[in-house]
Amino acid sequence: MDNLNLIDTFSEFKDLKSIDRATMMSVLEDSFRSVLQKQFGTDENFDVIINPDKGDFEIWRNRTVVADNEFTDPNLQITLSQAKKIGEDYDIGEEVTDEVKFSDFGRRAILNLRQNLATRILELEKDNVYTKYKNKIGEIVTGEVYQIWKRELLLLDDEGNELLLPKVEQIPTDFFRKGDTVRAVIIRVEMRNNSPYIILSRTSSIFLERLFELEVPEIFDGLITIKKIVRIPGERAKVAVESYDERVDPVGACVGMKGSRIHGIVRELRNENIDIINFTNNLQLYIQRALNPAKISSIKLYPTENRAEVFLKPEEVSLAIGKGGLNIKLASQLTGYDIDVYRDREAVDEEDVSLDEFSDEIDGWIIDELKAIGCDTAKNVLSLSREDLIKRTDLEEETIDEVLRIFKAEFE
Repeated sequence: MDNLNLIDTFSEFKDLKSIDRATMMSVLEDSFRSVLQKQFGTDENFDVIINPDKGDFEIWRNRTVVADNEFTDPNLQITLSQAKKIGEDYDIGEEVTDEVKFSDFGRRAILNLRQNLATRILELEKDNVYTKYKNKIGEIVTGEVYQIWKRELLLLDDEGNELLLPKVEQIPTDFFRKGDTVRAVIIRVEMRNNSPYIILSRTSSIFLERLFELEVPEIFDGLITIKKIVRIPGERAKVAVESYDERVDPVGACVGMKGSRIHGIVRELRNENIDIINFTNNLQLYIQRALNPAKISSIKLYPTENRAEVFLKPEEVSLAIGKGGLNIKLASQLTGYDIDVYRDREAVDEEDVSLDEFSDEIDGWIIDELKAIGCDTAKNVLSLSREDLIKRTDLEEETIDEVLRIFKAEFE
């Protein structure tokens, strides 16, 4: 019979959309039944047989034989006289099954079937994409830049599925052109207006964690565990690692021979500075390692306040704080403690002057602001550049200039 090449058409859909054959046959049958319902008011007395091997289908209708004078429904009933033409043995109350030619339904019914099928296939494909990527949240995917917008990038995966990389999820120094290959981690999958939206990120800590799993076999195999990652994308990151095998040095394994393993990750993250720290339950030692490369003289903990006071030699203070305050900020996030940095009193220059000595010239709230960034003496403040002071404090530029003028005058 004329099967309208429907099976061939949907074999093509299967190849393009990765929809399995059984599901496709089910969709095809449902679509036929939808047309039958519109055509006859019900599909309950029809058998739809799809033969995927031959690429055709058959529709059979079951009707009950009734007396000629009791005939009321041509879809559900057949008169005895009509039944006798099909077979002489039929009698009242028996069931007659005859084939229905779909091509006889008319052009409109055929067009409705095609439209119904196309809609169902599209919905099925969207659901498949949603489910596929929903199960991949937290995994790294690779896509090709297809379109560049102001607020996001549109990427295409190997199957042509659309992936979105928002600007806020890109490393600040990221720069991509159309056709570039981009790696990122899936952080969210949503359905909007019945379409799947796959959101990627390159700034997530999960992205860095997955990169370590790819580059460091010991992490992938479970010999080394990443305890925590904190990062300021494109600037600096701190990674705490722990080994379950005493023979394995977790930091050395992550760095690799001559930095071979860490270099690949650093390049992927646009030269983000990565500090790898050996995790320990000894909080004081953990904070000391987190503030690397600064050398700490002593630490005073306040567990109830989740706060730590760290004392260092004057020349170590700037190392502990780091450029733009990044080092101390990440150390605080990694350890879960607010870290206050102070100069070691015993190491303070005898000619130096405590900030409190300037209370008659500088307002107390300004002095407190300077102490909050680890400066408790005049020379401590002068050791920092004007730009650093402006960036690390909430003070106005004019205020910073006046403070520097006062401190410089003190030592002239």
